[in-house]
Amino acid sequence: MGETIRLRPRRPCPICGKPSQQRYHPFCSSRCADIDLGRWLGGNYAIPAEETETPEGVGQPEKDEDS
Repeated sequence: MGETIRLRPRRPCPICGKPSQQRYHPFCSSRCADIDLGRWLGGNYAIPAEETETPEGVGQPEKDEDS
């Protein structure tokens, strides 16, 4: 038993650029993993979306005819 087979390619940490560690993959340390989590929880990451207009009546609550 000699070599360890790596299942994931080693890439740089997305926070600081140091080589990633398998234990914290894809980060290099728990510090960088915590920084990333804080960014997610703080709303710093967002997926851009385009606003589309909805046809009338779609997604709108129905009105009571008695009111």
